[in-house]
Amino acid sequence: MSPFTGSARRTTEWKHLKVDEDDGVVTVTLARPDRLNALTFGAYADLRDLLGELSREKSARALVLAGEGRAFCSGGDVEEIIGATLAMDTGRLLDFNRMTGQVVRAVREAPFPVVAAVHGAAAGAGAVLALAADFRVADPTARFAFLFTRVGLSGGDMGAAYLLPRVVGLGHATRILMLGEPVRAPEAERIGLISQLTDEGTADEAARTLARRLADGPALAHAQTKALLTAELDLPLSGAVELDAATQALLMHGADYTEFHAAYRDRRPPRWQDR
Repeated sequence: MSPFTGSARRTTEWKHLKVDEDDGVVTVTLARPDRLNALTFGAYADLRDLLGELSREKSARALVLAGEGRAFCSGGDVEEIIGATLAMDTGRLLDFNRMTGQVVRAVREAPFPVVAAVHGAAAGAGAVLALAADFRVADPTARFAFLFTRVGLSGGDMGAAYLLPRVVGLGHATRILMLGEPVRAPEAERIGLISQLTDEGTADEAARTLARRLADGPALAHAQTKALLTAELDLPLSGAVELDAATQALLMHGADYTEFHAAYRDRRPPRWQDR
């Protein structure tokens, strides 16, 4: 994401999200607990725009995506979105579906780690948002449900057919996306869909702890690692190792690499400079 902007100023108030910042850790909370944090058109757009702004200004060093109340996110709001899409023409439907995909791309392309804190339902678009995160911290109540075929749509929504096989393997992904059955926390941990399983009620706290650990680390190294993980999904080995070599050569000229060596000699923690 380019840091160069035009006349637009940073948004200071978000209508559809709660946004809190604490020394490099940004917590974004879906806050419609009465609707299990179901997403609206505005919530999708706010997520897309917020992630874009944070990526450009580079103040965020880690981001936690959480849900208020009894669930992480129950997906697109049946009343506000599905009803509306039935009246849209093909052009409008394409605009909407492209926007939801832009949210996933914004999560994957953000130059900072994203940690999803999952409890209760992560369904439909909510499941894909959690999938797009770099880490999924979940408690035993978490259940992931990719419900798209259950409503007569393709299971490959918002990049799910691209991301899920790469996280859990093609066999598990085929079953999960075709059948739309919920994947509860024990199975999700077993197949690699969950990065960290916590005690009940502690997923948000554990996600913030992980985000703080990441934010206190070398942000540039984290950003480049995330970028390579995404870019190399579709590269042959020869291209991947060449991209790794070029990236490492650039980082070895960086201040953080020099600082690590100085800290090692002085027997002290590194003071990362993110350059």
